[in-house]
Amino acid sequence: MEISFYGAAEGVTGSQHLVKVNGKQILLDCGLYQGQRDESFMRNRTLPYDASKVDVMVLSHAHIDHSGNLPNLVASGYHGPIYATSATRDLCNIMLRDSARIMREDTEYLNSERRKSGQPLLTPTYSMADTMQALSLFHSLEYQTAFEIAPGVRLTFYDAGHILGSAVVLLEVDEENRHTRLLYSGDLGRNGMLLLRDPVIVPNIDYLILESTYGARKHPPIEQAEAQLGEIVRETIKRRGKVIIPSFSVGRTQELVYALHRLNVAGRIPKVPIYVDSPMAFSATEVFRLHPESFDKDTYDFMTKHQDPFSFDNLHYVRRAKESAKLTRDQKAKVVISASGMAEFGRILQHLARNIGDKRNTVLFVGYQAEDTLGTRIKAGDRMVPILGSNYRVRAQVCVIDAFSAHADQTDLVNYVRGANGHLRQIFLVHGELEGIRGLKTALGEAGFEQVTIPKLGETVRLVAEQS
Repeated sequence: MEISFYGAAEGVTGSQHLVKVNGKQILLDCGLYQGQRDESFMRNRTLPYDASKVDVMVLSHAHIDHSGNLPNLVASGYHGPIYATSATRDLCNIMLRDSARIMREDTEYLNSERRKSGQPLLTPTYSMADTMQALSLFHSLEYQTAFEIAPGVRLTFYDAGHILGSAVVLLEVDEENRHTRLLYSGDLGRNGMLLLRDPVIVPNIDYLILESTYGARKHPPIEQAEAQLGEIVRETIKRRGKVIIPSFSVGRTQELVYALHRLNVAGRIPKVPIYVDSPMAFSATEVFRLHPESFDKDTYDFMTKHQDPFSFDNLHYVRRAKESAKLTRDQKAKVVISASGMAEFGRILQHLARNIGDKRNTVLFVGYQAEDTLGTRIKAGDRMVPILGSNYRVRAQVCVIDAFSAHADQTDLVNYVRGANGHLRQIFLVHGELEGIRGLKTALGEAGFEQVTIPKLGETVRLVAEQS
């Protein structure tokens, strides 16, 4: 068995890992690389393997850096099944179509500039037709249900606790009288998070491909997140300002809405208007309502008293562009949650442009900010930032709540490895900046796990299993 690391190696985005076993090729995730525009365009368009030779595709979860290049995989010649949980399938139905729309709009904008300088015109990495074809290939598997996906290869999904439908992927491989248990973490969540169940630890693993997004960091206690959110809202509203929250439409927005609902019910924040300004977040929330089987006990208990965790009197979902434009002009005190989470595109840019220069307001970050993004610059304390082609002075208060992170931190990851250990022979660290990867490798070494590898982009490793 061989594994080739074609994405999220020594970096965070674009997860793609190709497993070759028993004459078949199994692709684990097919995400979009997100970085500088030109580099992203080339890396996403040009797959580093022959898509027509891939036999099976396994998707850990719906986030675009794990699922976003599936339509290009199909357009490049893949015709096999795409295995995912039912909730991941439903979220991808929203997110992949939205990704195709954004690609079309971005390409139209770039071409308008290229025409002026006589440069060749671009085409999107994939089309809406490619997206619909990819969606038609989805096959749903539920958690903890083993299914043979190739000769001698059984797939089982376990709850990863990261976002709705997220899965830890177990491949049980029988190859030449050898048996191997390969586990791919996808993105791991944290114990005790709002809404979702805790990650399931899968024991007795031979090889582990492990994410390391926060491998060098330790999150504050989860219990602090809701209290911090309440304090920030109270203080900002007291000075008649707005709380502007860049947030990922899937997962983080629903957690925030649920937390604000709980604070509202407890009387810990004033009953000011709260807006979710994101059509995708609205659609994603509908998917969350369809899958309560993923919720934890605390959420079930809350639902018995208050029914829908994603709806309350002073909460408003904004879908139409005209309503969003009207909202950005309204200077009354309020809370606005809008995408994108790294403030790189979407309606959040209009809200930031209108409000970042007012010292009464607060810009609140509740999620990971990748390098070279607007979110990182604001979070780092830059006093002047570019938004929509103009420079703006940052006068608003900038706050960060790391405890909302849906990614496991160093302690969570080390504990997960301890639980998965049986006769663990090798750990491959992926999906992290070098600081995070190296920090996690050191922590794992201190915990007694010395066979830890940091694969390079495009590297192929051969796994040797014990004789059955």
